[in-house]
Amino acid sequence: MRKLRDFDSELKALDDRARGLKTRKVRQLGELVIATGADTLSADELAGALIVLAETKEAGKKEAWAKRGAAFFHSRSRR
Repeated sequence: MRKLRDFDSELKALDDRARGLKTRKVRQLGELVIATGADTLSADELAGALIVLAETKEAGKKEAWAKRGAAFFHSRSRR
């Protein structure tokens, strides 16, 4: 006979994992803001800049930003 699954405990485990991942994502975003020096901006300025970045459709700009970000992380890892 097959073993019955405890759906409640599985759902709770998935919920705990999702909550942990979300917390980790928020923490890493905060660390990124501090590492880039963007913590000197006001919340309004930072939100406005992020909105402009998210709304940009130009592939060339996004590629340039990605290269600059990669260079930032590579230079940080050597320190």
